[in-house]
Amino acid sequence: MSPHRPRTVVCHDYFAIRGGGERLAITLAHALDATLVFGFRNAETYDLDLFPLDRVDLRLPSLLQTQQIRVGALALRFASARRVIRNYDLRIFAGTAAPLAAPRKGDGFNVYYCHTPPRFLYDQKHHFSVSGRASILRGIALETYRKAYLNAVDRMDVVIANSRTVQARIREYLGRDSEVVYPPCDTSRFVWRGQGDYYLSTARLGALKRVDRIVDAFREMPDRTLVVASGGEQIDALRKRAEGYANIHILGWVSEERLNDLMGNAIATIYVPVNEDFGMSPVESMSAGKPVIGVAEGGLRETIVPGETGILLDPDPSAVDIAAAVRTLTPERAMAMRSACEQRAQLFSETVFIDRMREVTGHGP
Repeated sequence: MSPHRPRTVVCHDYFAIRGGGERLAITLAHALDATLVFGFRNAETYDLDLFPLDRVDLRLPSLLQTQQIRVGALALRFASARRVIRNYDLRIFAGTAAPLAAPRKGDGFNVYYCHTPPRFLYDQKHHFSVSGRASILRGIALETYRKAYLNAVDRMDVVIANSRTVQARIREYLGRDSEVVYPPCDTSRFVWRGQGDYYLSTARLGALKRVDRIVDAFREMPDRTLVVASGGEQIDALRKRAEGYANIHILGWVSEERLNDLMGNAIATIYVPVNEDFGMSPVESMSAGKPVIGVAEGGLRETIVPGETGILLDPDPSAVDIAAAVRTLTPERAMAMRSACEQRAQLFSETVFIDRMREVTGHGP
């Protein structure tokens, strides 16, 4: 790498929802005084003032932003941006399409921050399968993308995993060693505000998040209140499932301030996804002093301390299992865990994240 302060670029797939991966890219770009390159943004969710002044929007047309074709379209977009990216000394890539912008090794330093190898190619591909002629076309497209993705990973000088769970996947599916750097939590945003009378779920409403089981648990507990502050493809089905149950409130997506308030005043949070890569929601919960009812799968085993900052259910928990945990995690017991939760969350602060990224990338203060 050149001896002067390196020109740095952070490449991230796109900005649509307010998620942990998106927050990581923005945090990193600001901290490293980097150019931020991305495929597109949702203007309703992301104002330009959230981004660094030095930014490049590849402006993927809205027609190509649909879930079925987005990855392939973005992959082509980022691959065509390679000639621009090679002008930077330090290049950091995050996502499933952005790594395809990585130039060849030797004339700069390529870093891949891997949230997970694409799960639609590997451990969860059965969840994304289709049938008929579409399956043949999809198979050809996925194989083309898989080869391009693996070639891009080969061009990386350093691979970073967002958890030990993902580190194991990288070794199994990509054949690469990696460093673990946990993603950052904005611990100044999620703070204790009090204790209300409800349990909170913030997971996106998709099949792999298992929020339906949480709703079913509270259908059997009319004396306990559940607030679901998120949206997703299952929202209509879950609202119908909760009809007639006055103790279940499905709000959809809420503003950041409303989410901060809901988190800060909950009794505890519930988060039981399938083999999550890392899981920022439990860390945000602990930052607010709220223990978590989680599941002993994936990255949650690295964040939640059973008996101290929450409860870890056995893998694939049922609604009955979740209900039993809620009854165990009473308001009094949750209150007693507040201090341990807040201390645990500090291990995943933005300061810790930036220091580790500087260390791993060689990008000094």
